Amino acid sequence: MSSPTLKLHTEPKSRRQPRSKAQYLDKSWSMYPALHDSVSHLLEEDDLSFTFFAIDKDKGSIEEYDTNIKGRFKCLNKACPQAGWASKLIAITIRMYPEQQYNARVYHQRCKSCQRLSQPFPDDSYAERIAYRLKKWSGIEMDLPFYTGRESERPHESALCEGCKHGHCKFSCDVAPLSYGRK
Repeated sequence: MSSPTLKLHTEPKSRRQPRSKAQYLDKSWSMYPALHDSVSHLLEEDDLSFTFFAIDKDKGSIEEYDTNIKGRFKCLNKACPQAGWASKLIAITIRMYPEQQYNARVYHQRCKSCQRLSQPFPDDSYAERIAYRLKKWSGIEMDLPFYTGRESERPHESALCEGCKHGHCKFSCDVAPLSYGRK
């Protein structure tokens, strides 16, 4: 007779391999609640007060507006020769909800060198565009904003723009979504 085999209790092994930071970025957009204070400061100039609505959903919004902001991107693929790039055309969707709430989706772009998604680092134009739009929706008369310089010195590359693929970029006319191996 053979002796009984002892089973040691061990934690089950995960079937997934640990993923790098670059692999975790599989969403086409991000929201930036940490930038709410900058928006809030600009709204206070006209005695407005909004809170950031942290739930990312279209349903329930009472206003929606697509525009663009400026910022920088950093490629997270360590094997990619492209460290990062600046963009003057980062697509953004601003939404207003009941009870003086808002949020904004800021769309990612793909690296031109390796095609990986990269999350933007918005500049001050993020707060400026959101505050402007919330003031307009709140009935405050606003002059059209003056933006210095040309919107972009280079042609917009719609195939790299997640805003275009989701129909929220001003250049998104008839852009077919591309497949990059993941569904």
